[in-house]
Amino acid sequence: MPMPDIRDKLPKRSFLPQSILAKLPFSTSKIDEMKGDSLGECERVPARGETKKCVGSIEDMIDFAASVLGRNVVVRTTENVNGSKKDLMVGHVSGINNGGKMTRTVSCHQSLFQYLLYYCHSVPKVRVYQAELLDPKIKDKINQGVAVCHLDTSDWSPTHGAFVSLGSGPGQIEVCHWIFENDMSWAVAD
Repeated sequence: MPMPDIRDKLPKRSFLPQSILAKLPFSTSKIDEMKGDSLGECERVPARGETKKCVGSIEDMIDFAASVLGRNVVVRTTENVNGSKKDLMVGHVSGINNGGKMTRTVSCHQSLFQYLLYYCHSVPKVRVYQAELLDPKIKDKINQGVAVCHLDTSDWSPTHGAFVSLGSGPGQIEVCHWIFENDMSWAVAD
C-alpha cells in the first residue's frame, strides 16, 4: 500500500511553560482582542513626526533602529525590576546624548501577540536619562533606570493616560516615563 506524506506540515513550535501559558488568553474573543490591539497599534497611522514599525525579530529591530538613527547605536533598558511598586529615591541622573540634549531615539515596547512582537517607534524632541534608583532608607543603589521625556505632546490624544492622571492636556506639559522591563530605548552612541 502506498504511504501518504505523513510529515508535519505545520511550522515548528514548542510548548510554553505553565507560568507563561496561564497568562495568555485562551478564547476566540480574547485572542481576537489581543491580536486586534497589537495589530491595531502596528497599523495605526503614525503621528506627526513619528516613524514606526512592528518587528518580530531582533535583526528587524536593529535594522529599524539603524535606519532611523544610523549605524552607531546603543540600546539601553532599565537594569532590573528591583523597586517595582515601591517608594524609591532617585540618585545620580545623567543625560544620554551629550548630557541629555534633545535628540531622537527609537523606543521598542512589547506587544501581546502569539510570538514576541515589538512596537518600535521614534518621535522627535525627546531627552533620555539614566538614573540610579536607591533604597530610600539605606541609600543603596537597587536599580539603574532609563527614562524618556517627550518634550512635544501637542499631537497626543487629550485622553492619553498621562494627561488624565496629571490633569493636563496636549502641548501643555512634557511627559516622562520609565522604560519598563524588556522594553528598550535605542540612541546614537555617545
